[in-house]
Amino acid sequence: MGKVSKGSRKGKKAWRANISTEDIHDFFEKSTKDALSGGSLAAVPSESLFFVDKARDLSVKRKIEKQREKVLRTDSVLQKNPFVQAVPSTVSKKSRKKRKEVVNNGGQGDNEDASVSVSGMVDLWADKFDGKLKKKPKHSIIPAVEVEPPGCSFNPSFESHQDSLACAVADEMQKVYKHELGPEPVPLTVQGEVIDEEDMYFLEADNGGDDDSSLENLDGDENKATENRSSKSKPVTRVELNRRARRKDLLKKEAETKKIDQLSKEIDSLPDIIQEIAKEDEEKQRRHLRRVVAQQEREKLRPPRLGKHKFEPAPMQVLLSEEITGSLRQLKGCSTLAKDRFKSLEKRGLVVPTARNRRSRR
Repeated sequence: MGKVSKGSRKGKKAWRANISTEDIHDFFEKSTKDALSGGSLAAVPSESLFFVDKARDLSVKRKIEKQREKVLRTDSVLQKNPFVQAVPSTVSKKSRKKRKEVVNNGGQGDNEDASVSVSGMVDLWADKFDGKLKKKPKHSIIPAVEVEPPGCSFNPSFESHQDSLACAVADEMQKVYKHELGPEPVPLTVQGEVIDEEDMYFLEADNGGDDDSSLENLDGDENKATENRSSKSKPVTRVELNRRARRKDLLKKEAETKKIDQLSKEIDSLPDIIQEIAKEDEEKQRRHLRRVVAQQEREKLRPPRLGKHKFEPAPMQVLLSEEITGSLRQLKGCSTLAKDRFKSLEKRGLVVPTARNRRSRR
């Protein structure tokens, strides 16, 4: 074929007629095909086009398992599972580092290193110790060993012995009076006569008659009250309404004037008010101090409440006048040491108080 004849290029129309539009038509055709087929493959990500085949060949796996040596159930349980994480030990990282250092050194080191054992424990009796110990518990105000009054001694003076004896007698009499004068328990059964059925019928009839008569009286009273109200109610005139309004305004003005006078009096008495406030603050501080001192005294006498049972102090151990011999050899034996120590623990709040065990005599 020969060459394609070129048209004239004298005007714009000739230029437009000779421009080729095949690439545009090809693009539109391709885009329509892609739209009909579901989209262009160039725009789709590679993850949606390809995938990794993770399926296993079961036949090969079964062959391998058959050739393995058979392990008993007990041995398989004892074997360590690599997929299960071990329980972390309670030993801290610092103690592990110290343990490694001790093992690497082979027992060589200063006295300070020797004070630290392989298990991470610290020697408390070493010369130097920079570690932190646990905080000590808060001690109670009550002493561990309380000194009894001088009248409780094995050879007391007459006056001190009488004072201690009087205190012991007063405690016992207080318990007796509390038991005798205390509130009586609620009885389980109430004594009374048995009422027959006929008497019950008459009682119910009497109660019904009284109720009817009371209802009639109430109705009569209500009727009388309504009649009195209707007779007393009268129309209020305009003059009366104006008088009431003037009276109301006058009372309102008097209340405002009283309020203003009271405010002026309070302003004039500001110095007195300031002095009163200062006195009240001082009184509050004194009451607070008294309350704190009283609370400390109560804590000395009784322990904190730990359980459902209250602390019962042990009775005062006072010798009778016949038991005072003046010599330790002739002193009567008394097995109250363990009980005294246990009561001391209860009083200091170290042991929960228990109920008093009353042994029944058989």
